[in-house]
Parts: sequence; structure tokens; C-alpha cells
Amino acid sequence: MGASDDSNQTPTGGAERPPDPAAFASLFQVYETRRDGERILYIGEPVAAVERLETELWSLFRSHGYEIRIQRGYQFSSGLPISRGEYVLVAQPRSVNSGGIPRTNLILFFLTVLSTLFAGAVFWYQIPLTEQPWRIVEAWPFTLAILGVLGVHELGHYALSRYHDVDASLPYFIPVPTYIGSLGAVIKMEGRIPDRKALFDIGVAGPLAGLVATVVVTAIGLQLEPLAAQQAATGAEDEAVIMFNHPPLLELIAEATGSTEQLENGVVHPVVFGGWVGMLVTLLNMLPVGQLDGGHILRAMVGERQRRIALLVPFALFGLAAYLFFGVDSTDSVGIWALWGIFALGLAYAGPVKPVNDQALDTPRVLVGIITFVLAALCFTPIPIEIIEP
Repeated sequence: MGASDDSNQTPTGGAERPPDPAAFASLFQVYETRRDGERILYIGEPVAAVERLETELWSLFRSHGYEIRIQRGYQFSSGLPISRGEYVLVAQPRSVNSGGIPRTNLILFFLTVLSTLFAGAVFWYQIPLTEQPWRIVEAWPFTLAILGVLGVHELGHYALSRYHDVDASLPYFIPVPTYIGSLGAVIKMEGRIPDRKALFDIGVAGPLAGLVATVVVTAIGLQLEPLAAQQAATGAEDEAVIMFNHPPLLELIAEATGSTEQLENGVVHPVVFGGWVGMLVTLLNMLPVGQLDGGHILRAMVGERQRRIALLVPFALFGLAAYLFFGVDSTDSVGIWALWGIFALGLAYAGPVKPVNDQALDTPRVLVGIITFVLAALCFTPIPIEIIEP
């Protein structure tokens, strides 16, 4: 079959004219090109080892505005498929950030503002919203604390994604009217990660930025007096009290700011809970499995060995849940670790992101990774939530 000239057409997206097959004939011999929408399909035979192709060709195609992958066969959106016996080099135009208004992000952000205001007003400020709904705005310090630690974490990922020219969305906040008011925030990344440095930098930026915000929020909160509604609720002898136990990092911040006595009293301003949330988010995101931050960081540090380490994480979480249930006779936090054990099992099975260039990481970054895991460990407490019965 002769090569068609479909690929010579200028794409309608942000990509340039795709590379001519002659430019990479020493690696992949093309005998036909086809088009499937915006995608360019180079059908042919590898000259070099298949595992080398994406690494060798990635820079060439990226300079033309395309992401690539090599596969056997191809299923068109319409029409007959290409046989699985044939190699297909699929070139997909890189998604280009239009710079327009991120409507979905804004809607979710404002919904999360409302859900955190509601959570703060109902659960922490004890405001009777059914009688005085306008007073919901009094919970703004709680909202600012929660959105601050969650938003700064995700913006750390976003900033380093853009630095490494990896297309990324702004944060998507997840509103849920619980004690926190949100299930967190995520960013969406498109395309391949170029190398281990980029994978590491993008992965580590979130936890480190989030920890800075967490320390600031916690230190400020510890200087604020507890609310009268909180103190009244704690003093009630006929009601159960939900205790959020202190990880070592929280105690270190209290000691550094001269607030240890206030922390030991058991009642602190709701802003401190924003810092507590930041520590829990950091700990869970730093689990070294799949596409969590810890999985990205460890994959960049140790390569494929990350998979073997990741398989141990679910069993460690299940073991912790079993220890609390049978050894300590405390069921309050068993569900947290059991649920995350299931979640980690799925993430470990799915595996981590593999960068295009898989060369070893430099020593300074490895040291930063070790420090980040140590900081995450300071956010751990075996029983984060405890219910004290009257």
C-alpha cells in the first residue's frame, strides 16, 4: 500500500503540520498514514525496539504540538478497524488551554464556599441557620482555612505542571456538606509526563505547598480564642463529643507558637481544624501508591520498584484497621483506614504514571522526596477521629 497524504493537511487545533514520515524513518518505517478526526495515524513497522520508540520520537512530535503512543491495531470512531497485527503510531494534538473562563471550576468553587460556610456555621459556630440564615457568613474564617489548605495544595501541582509544559486544569473543588464541607480538590492533567524530574516536581509541589499553608493556618488558629459555642458543647455532659486527635506536626506547631496549653485543653478555634484537615490530606495523598502524590514521588525516586512497595500499602492499612478493632478496641477510625486500604488496593493495581524519559532522578530531588515523606509521617495519628460518649 502507498502512503496517503492525509497527514499533510494542517490540523484545525493548536498543533502544527505533523512530522513527515521521512523525519523518523530510521526508527519507524511508515507505509501508510490515515486520519481519524484530529488524530494522525502512522501505520508501519518499527525499526528500533518498540519500547524505545515513544522515548525517541516524543520530542519530535511534541515540538509539532502532538502527543504520541505506539500500539498494535486501531479502532476508528467509525469505519473498519486496523488489524492488531499492524503497528500504529497515534499522534494526538496536544490540548491547548484556551485561556477562557473555567466555568465548571468556578461553579464548583462557589458551591464549595457555600458547603464549607454551611459546615462551619452548623457544626462549629452553632448558628441557628433556620432562624438566622444570613449569619452563615460568620463562618468565613473556617471556609478560608479549609479552602486555603486545599487550594494551595492543588495550585502547587498546577504551577509545576505549567512550568514543565504539562497541560493542567485549574483546581476542581468537591463540595460536600460534612464536618469539613468538602472532599478536597483535584486538577486534571493531559498528555504524558516528559521525565522523572517533571513527575517528581509536579508530585512533590502539592504536598509541600499544602504543608506551608497548613502550618500558617494552624499557627494563626492557635492564636485565636475558642468559640463560646464550642466550649458550651464540650461542657455538656449528656452529649457525645467528636474529638479530632492531634498528629505530631500539630503538637510541634503548638509548641513553636507557645500554644501547647491551649491545645491540651481540648478546645481550639475552628481555624485550627482547617490545619488538621491539611495534615490529613497531606498524609493520605502521600501514600506511595498509584497516582497519588506519594505514588508519583516514589515512582520518580525508585522507578519500577515503586510497584512492589505500593503492594504493601493496602495491607498496612488493613493491618492498622484490624489492630484498632481487635487490639485497641477502638472502632471510631477503623472505617477510615479500611476504606483507604480498599482505595489503595485499586490504585496499586492500576499502577503509577510512567514518564517518557525514565532516567534516574538526581540526588537533591531524592533527598527532598525523603524529607517530604518524613513530613507526611508527622501528619499521622492512628486514631484521627474519636467519639467520646457521655
